[in-house]
Amino acid sequence: MLIYLGCCTVLAFATAILLALQGASPVAAAHAVFALGAMPLVFAAMGHFVPVLTRSSGATGAMHRLPLAMQAAGLLALGALGGWLPGWALHGALAIGLVTTGVFLAWVLGKGRKALGRPHPGLAWYIAALGCLMLALLAVGLGLLWPPAYRLARLAHLHLNTLGFIGLSAVGTLHVLIPTALGRPDPLAAQRLLRQLPWMLAGVGAAALAGGLPWLGLPAAVLLGGVVAATLVGWVRTHGLGRLFGDGVATSLLMATTGLLGLILAGLAHGLGAMPGRPAVAGFFALFLLPLVTGALSQLLPVWRFPGPLTPARTQLRERLARHGGLRAGLFLAGGVLLMAGSGLGVGLLAAGVLLFAAALAGGLMRRP
Repeated sequence: MLIYLGCCTVLAFATAILLALQGASPVAAAHAVFALGAMPLVFAAMGHFVPVLTRSSGATGAMHRLPLAMQAAGLLALGALGGWLPGWALHGALAIGLVTTGVFLAWVLGKGRKALGRPHPGLAWYIAALGCLMLALLAVGLGLLWPPAYRLARLAHLHLNTLGFIGLSAVGTLHVLIPTALGRPDPLAAQRLLRQLPWMLAGVGAAALAGGLPWLGLPAAVLLGGVVAATLVGWVRTHGLGRLFGDGVATSLLMATTGLLGLILAGLAHGLGAMPGRPAVAGFFALFLLPLVTGALSQLLPVWRFPGPLTPARTQLRERLARHGGLRAGLFLAGGVLLMAGSGLGVGLLAAGVLLFAAALAGGLMRRP
């Protein structure tokens, strides 16, 4: 299941790039990225990490298959927004998304209550992320039912999804994933997670409300940018730039987080009227999501493919996927900057980075241990 969803996410990203090249609706391309690609994978990754954070058993049965329901919702949303399915399919996607998120959130909360000892602080980030997703889905539902509120609801939906659901999930996971990738502990990770969550939530809330209250754009950027910058500084102090840039996975994740910081600054520029908002969505995909997902999959897919004790086959697959992590992240960041500057050449760089990862992924998974 996890391997399947990882591969589907790469395919969804490639689909979004093809849609952009063919001049499809930007909304359809964005939902190929977020609803069809990132959302089911984040659910699957949470299902992998929540038992670790709570020192409990993993997801089983229907809970294990919940990411497939989110994938179905993403397919319906993409079909409706792309014009391939009737409009009512969007309402079906919304209903599936709300029910699935609610069930999954209840499972995560239950895991936290039954944890052996106190849960890891990263669990609170997942709970907050799922809460943001629920609010994002409710906001767009309100906009569909009450058209006068649609513009503000759409902006709230966008920010609660990108900075809220994906941002909280990513930053909360990266505090655990970076030390894992480097094979050395980060004794201050839990402390940073506890300290940063209220500020991150305040920043997400301000960004979600900034569509109707533009003056909130500045405090949102300060709060979110402060959390991301403090995270980067903490990693450099703990691990050093040499180690971070010496591993393909860590390099990709570090550059993704740096890209997120750049996007937050770009969002501030948009709030001040210095740049349009639409390029920021493409920038989020290119500067943050692509290096984040390819870096995380480079670390996690070998574990999912070869569970249990460390084996030479897992090590070889990890080396294969991580080998060009820095190059791929460089292509994504350069492509994102070009896209945000209005140059279509950026799409080619994104496609090259995705193809580079897809080739390594296909070759690694097809190779017998």
